[in-house]
Amino acid sequence: MSFGERLAAAVGEHGVLCAGIDPHPPLLAEWGLTDDADGLARFADACVEAFAGHTAVVKPQSAFFERHGWRGVRVLEELLTAFSGTGTLTLLDVKRGDIGTTMDGYADAYLAVGAPLGADAVTLSPYLGFGSLTPALDAAADAGRGVFVLARTSNPEGADVQLATFGGRSVAQAMVDGAAARNAAAPGGVGVVVGATADHDLDLSALDGPVLAPGLGAQGAGPADVAARFAGVRGTVLPAASRSVLRAGPDQAVLRAAAELLRDELAGARA
Repeated sequence: MSFGERLAAAVGEHGVLCAGIDPHPPLLAEWGLTDDADGLARFADACVEAFAGHTAVVKPQSAFFERHGWRGVRVLEELLTAFSGTGTLTLLDVKRGDIGTTMDGYADAYLAVGAPLGADAVTLSPYLGFGSLTPALDAAADAGRGVFVLARTSNPEGADVQLATFGGRSVAQAMVDGAAARNAAAPGGVGVVVGATADHDLDLSALDGPVLAPGLGAQGAGPADVAARFAGVRGTVLPAASRSVLRAGPDQAVLRAAAELLRDELAGARA
């Protein structure tokens, strides 16, 4: 199955919520865990137990694993493996972007067949030019993985670059259009990241791929905001929430219930 097909199946079974896995130091402390690789591993195990087979997509933030060095990266690799085959897709938030052989290296690490840190999808930064992503896009297509390209992010600082205009369109719209061009040949493999915290003013009608919408919960967007801001999108919109769900832990049943409650609120707002 292609990434688009697997995503559609997961969303059909479990709803649209994308649950972030962000083990930052204050959250580890709230859970009563040590800020080291051992605490990280216990956190990861709880997230697998809570979300695997119950949530459509989980989004581990790579930085919070990388900060623990090779031991943290090992935990991340084990986390990705643990979700494999559970019906819950993994979207690794790495925001990689570079040129030439360096982009080839990132593609080998995250997207190629047999990639050691291979997730079902990753986030990519296109701000060295959309064309610089070609090695990653090709590797993802060959391996049946997906990518989500940053377009209009939820942080206010992003507007300086993303809303700049060139050739009669914003930079963010150019990234959406680049994703749409890739999807014209193979629909659903290239998504975009568009924050849910403000009106985005983008034309997403030709995208033919999914939208990752961060900002739900702690960043201020609610289910009704998501429903309103993406009302015209024909494809899958994945609202992403991290802190507002993870603060329900460490009890795995309570953590799962928090994710399911938010999932149901999203479905109600969309209806």
